[in-house]
Amino acid sequence: MPDIALERGLPCNLDAERFVLGAVLQDDTRFPALVAALTADDFSLEKHRRIFARMRELHQRSERIDRVTLANELVAQLQLDYCGGISYLVSLDEGLPELPKFDSYVRIVREKARLRELIFTGQRLIDRALLDDGTPAHELASAVSERLSQIGESDKENKLVSVSEIIGNHNGGLTAFLGDSGEGTGIKTGFSRLDQMTGGLQRGDLVVLAARPSMGKTALALNIAAHAAVGEQRLSVAVFSLEMSREAVIKRILCSAARVDSAKHRAGRLNQEEKRRLIDAAEQLDETRLFIDDSSNITTMDISAKLRRLRADHGLDLCVIDYLGLIGSHRKTDNRVRELGEITRHLKLMVAKELQIPVLLLSQLNRAPENRNDHRPLLSDLRESGDIEQDADLVALLFREEVYKPDKHQVSGLAELMIAKQRNGPTGRIDLVFCKESTCFE
Repeated sequence: MPDIALERGLPCNLDAERFVLGAVLQDDTRFPALVAALTADDFSLEKHRRIFARMRELHQRSERIDRVTLANELVAQLQLDYCGGISYLVSLDEGLPELPKFDSYVRIVREKARLRELIFTGQRLIDRALLDDGTPAHELASAVSERLSQIGESDKENKLVSVSEIIGNHNGGLTAFLGDSGEGTGIKTGFSRLDQMTGGLQRGDLVVLAARPSMGKTALALNIAAHAAVGEQRLSVAVFSLEMSREAVIKRILCSAARVDSAKHRAGRLNQEEKRRLIDAAEQLDETRLFIDDSSNITTMDISAKLRRLRADHGLDLCVIDYLGLIGSHRKTDNRVRELGEITRHLKLMVAKELQIPVLLLSQLNRAPENRNDHRPLLSDLRESGDIEQDADLVALLFREEVYKPDKHQVSGLAELMIAKQRNGPTGRIDLVFCKESTCFE
């Protein structure tokens, strides 16, 4: 890499770079703090990058870092002359005063490096757009949005944090951190038994709701989303519907909330009382922060970019994605299982954890339940779908026996939600009732 800062007038502070390197030569106990905050690429001059890299190698071998050992390491790599010789190494710390604010100089170097990276990212976007190689504009924008977010996140202090800092910085202090309200610490789902077992949907968690087709995954997910947005919580909720149109999603939510037969609604056969309930539900929904995206061709990068924009404009508390099998990967491979694994890892790390929201991800199970006598799903039925089981913090399996036994009236309307995995809580079964006409669970 050339000395880009000098050649192109990019942001840099050469004095700060020399000071931090010279300070390490004065006292090599400072290097752990330096290597925790900076990488070699954060220096604008090539010789500074090489000096830092050789310092890191000495540190990894637990050797002393000073002029002699550093010069010897550069000689071994045939880099001493390129770095200005021994005279330049001497100039780094000779006459350098004690730096009580060492961290301040480190922050200056890091800040200039981030500014340069922003410029490079913008230039790469310009180059790709001018190339016009057939890449859709929304994919370019999503990739850049993702990179800009990473740059912003990397600017945060990279250090271990004490318990007192973690609790002290938590919004609401110790009481909020412990969830000492008797209601749990997560987002309420509207299903009391589920909230008791999980404490609600926890921020930073990837929650997978899986079932065979026609079990009611979408209905249950929309019930949860509506409860979070419409009820007392009044949260900002994003729903990505890759299969249904946004109009269909809204109509389903309204019919569930109003307890109106969706088939009668589609046929236009509602009575006056049902119409009144539907209008009341629509007025309530109109006042919420419920946002719906029905893009059918969407990748994880698109999802995270849209969520970041939504968070900046309206806040963000919960994301529902329907469903995993239709999400595209920005990195196409011949192995769909590996692709799905990359998708779930991205949703866990770059969406749920980074944005600090629960992500409710719907997924279909394989055909194994069809071959069992009782047809109840198992956690192992997810294994053919990549690393879902590994990446998910909570896996819930939905089952309705009436789908397999439609003539058995004893099981009509009965449903089971099985918590098959919970990283921080118990597993078990929750009994539900499914109202087919209004597509809602109780």
